[in-house]
Amino acid sequence: MSKIHIVSNRLPLSIKREEESFELSPSVGGLATGMRSIYKEYGGKWIGWPGLAKDDLTEDEIVEIDDKLVTEDCLAVHLSKEEINLYYEGFSNNVIWPLFHYFAQFCDYNPDYWEAYKKVNHKFAQKALETVDDGDIVWIHDYQLLLVPEMIKSVKPNVTIGFFLHIPFPSFEVFRILPWRNELIKGMLGSDLIGFHTYDYERHFFSSVRRLLGHEISFNEIHLEDRIILADAFPMGIDYDKFENLAKDITHKSLQEKSELHRELEKYFLVSPDRKLILSIDRLDYTKGIPNRLHAFEKFLNKYPEFRNQVSLIMLVVPSRDEVEQYKLLKSEIDELVGRINGQYGDVNYTPVWYFYRSLPFENLIELYSTSDVALITPVRDGMNLVAKEYIACRVNQSGVLVISEMAGAVKELGEAIIINPNNEDEIADSINQALTMPLDEQRRRMKYLQARIRRYDVFKWSGEFIKGLKKVEGIQQHFLAKRITPSLSKELVEKFASAKKRAIFLDYDGTLVGFNNDPQAASPDEELHKLITKLEENEKNTVTIISGRDRETLEKWLGNHKVNLIVEHGVWLKKIGEDWKMLDNINSTWKPTIRPILENFVDRTPGTFIEEKNYSLVWHYRNSEPEQGELRANELKDELRNMIANHNLEIMEGNKVIEVKAGGINKGIAAQRFLGDDDYDFILAMGDDWTDEYMFRELPESAYTIKVGLKKTEASYKVESVKSVRNLLKSLGAE
Repeated sequence: MSKIHIVSNRLPLSIKREEESFELSPSVGGLATGMRSIYKEYGGKWIGWPGLAKDDLTEDEIVEIDDKLVTEDCLAVHLSKEEINLYYEGFSNNVIWPLFHYFAQFCDYNPDYWEAYKKVNHKFAQKALETVDDGDIVWIHDYQLLLVPEMIKSVKPNVTIGFFLHIPFPSFEVFRILPWRNELIKGMLGSDLIGFHTYDYERHFFSSVRRLLGHEISFNEIHLEDRIILADAFPMGIDYDKFENLAKDITHKSLQEKSELHRELEKYFLVSPDRKLILSIDRLDYTKGIPNRLHAFEKFLNKYPEFRNQVSLIMLVVPSRDEVEQYKLLKSEIDELVGRINGQYGDVNYTPVWYFYRSLPFENLIELYSTSDVALITPVRDGMNLVAKEYIACRVNQSGVLVISEMAGAVKELGEAIIINPNNEDEIADSINQALTMPLDEQRRRMKYLQARIRRYDVFKWSGEFIKGLKKVEGIQQHFLAKRITPSLSKELVEKFASAKKRAIFLDYDGTLVGFNNDPQAASPDEELHKLITKLEENEKNTVTIISGRDRETLEKWLGNHKVNLIVEHGVWLKKIGEDWKMLDNINSTWKPTIRPILENFVDRTPGTFIEEKNYSLVWHYRNSEPEQGELRANELKDELRNMIANHNLEIMEGNKVIEVKAGGINKGIAAQRFLGDDDYDFILAMGDDWTDEYMFRELPESAYTIKVGLKKTEASYKVESVKSVRNLLKSLGAE
């Protein structure tokens, strides 16, 4: 069975220095909970930073920590204070974090941060490579390690790699701001499966992949030259049973067993049983919308004065990076707002905002969830937000109302909550009023659905679904690579080729012999290709035919000096060696004046597109357009053309970023079959890259070696990855 290894910035353990040794204790975070069972069950390792700077440790202490971690199946990546400062506080938290949360004004594009980020990612990759074997699975987590997937894949391509991003992925317009955008995308594409919390983040990622690297995307598959990558949405859950069971335990505790906080809360309700509590829990961060929330609560007290002295906001803010200037300013703003609200609306017996700037023990959090009538969660941008799900799990009597921002990833699963825009203070104020006045039966109806959904898709279901996704992508890879020309198949092909007496070789041009170019006229043959064709044509046993969608003037100009046959415009024209051009079918182009205005309209509407005119076809090129717009327009164009072509005996052919309208009844398959005629070829080879070549693959005899360039679905018998692979194969057939 394959081992599953976890790689994340932090280990699932806290390490504390005691008097003479170090003590390990389990972390309580959602990721640690969800992953702990995975890597242990599958016999893997967890690789991460232990949380202590190596500058503060002696060599003996590092050895002691490593030895203790080995007993927990963990491997430490030791980092210096400088590395932590530049890689973690620098690039991760001063570049990626603000940019991915749409706070580009807080980014510091320091090249030293980037160099440290690369260096530390390489350390994590190297530590993983020390323990990972071929066939294993590696699951890498979050924005601190975006380069690690490619670093591992480039060394061990037979390892299956999953990557999960726990924060939002921004729109292309935001992501493109980053100077190192291409490098980060390429790093992520070292993965075989890439997970996001929501489809929106997945869609933004696809947009950046298309626009920056130009890879083809089909549904949720990214097609690279040598493999297929899946991306999908996996909304992270919580350990539902843990929260629910603790909440039940707390309700049954005796007075002596209850915590001081719990006793204070009960005293609060004893004084005034009608009082209500609104709960707000966040880490100190500008993405959480805390000032907006306070402004909205102030507006609520002003707009609904009947709730003064009746409702308090419990606001727990967990300290975070408060030495950073933006966070200092945020803390000052929160302090000032709390003071102003309490000063204006509070008195001796009433405090509108109970403000705690500290972390609380886990049990106290459960007590707050269990006793608060409303949870108010209003981030301006949040990858998921598990606080909302934790609150739902703790409402064991099914009362309580969740008010949540539409900008939180979790909102996609929480349709029964009251959903607000975090920047609309009036809407938040009105939603607080709606929550506080909601009838109990309505609260319970909503909470029932929320709890059923969150219980069903908990953190263990989340991790299990991701592992299933990894297994699925392994199957897809194997299916698409089943036809790949392996060394043994290549050897067999070379032997058959060598023993054959009369060989027919059909070669597509664009995407097969040469790569695609934004300017079709710039894809002329290079010196290597001329040499390859010359070698092939010099062997008298070979009959080489270039079969292409190109026009005859261009292909004759480029290859007319070679002793090869030319079939162009997908089979309209044939030029045999030493002969003139011959039309294979009597066709005409009288339809062009009808179709051309349609294509011109799409050129006008789609910047970067243009029309190429051939003798008997018109081609709309959209390679240089905005990817999403180009694909949208291509589909529109096909729909519009289908209504026109029936009366003109025309066909629509879709190539690589082109839509071609041509005379019907002829294609590469028919042309190749006619060319072969009754000649007795004992070896036939055909190679092509797009669906126009599928006609050729279908029409040629079963004994032919038909080879698709790329990993798409095909009628061909075999596949190679790229133009480079085609040329290497031709060299192996004696074309050196």
